[in-house]
Amino acid sequence: MKLVKDAEQLSKKTHQVSDEKAEEAIKTIIKWIGEDPTREGLLSTPKRVVKAFKEYFGGYTQDPSKFLSKTFTEVEGYDDMVIEKNISIQSHCEHHMAPITGVAHVAYVPSNKVVGLSKLARVVEVFSKRLQTQERLTMQIAKTIMEVLQPRGVAVTIDAAHQCMTNRGVKKEDTTTVTNYFLGVFKDDLSFQNRYLRYINKD
Repeated sequence: MKLVKDAEQLSKKTHQVSDEKAEEAIKTIIKWIGEDPTREGLLSTPKRVVKAFKEYFGGYTQDPSKFLSKTFTEVEGYDDMVIEKNISIQSHCEHHMAPITGVAHVAYVPSNKVVGLSKLARVVEVFSKRLQTQERLTMQIAKTIMEVLQPRGVAVTIDAAHQCMTNRGVKKEDTTTVTNYFLGVFKDDLSFQNRYLRYINKD
């Protein structure tokens, strides 16, 4: 499966640089901004930053398709949409490595099997924990669910704030970006799409 191969390649790439080399790079940045990395308060900063980066970008060592491998077929013929709203997102933009924060809404129409609800959130998390553009993140989530579960359709919406826009540059603090990606019946049948959009916009 292509998704598995991509995950394996990403995992190999992340182990090409040692923690020690990464810490030295952080020291260089500390010097570059005008600070002294030997100052008491900064002595452990490179190690802490590397540890934090492992958490921020842990998605490179995970295969999102594995979270969708366990499914349930005893759903008594349920064939309408399943929607999971307000899945929190913490990611980083690939242009400035600035935080992206917001929510994702995920829906799918099962064919003959469903997946545990927490697994949809896991897929969102894996792709979020990588350097991203919001457009690509939205598509990756949708395409992975479609490829692995093979449902009748998938819909993904992300509403997020980008600190590269709110804290720098134009500095428009209240700006958020909304992206949608539809596959299957959500793309081909506007009645599904419209119902989905109504549901996710309900308070």
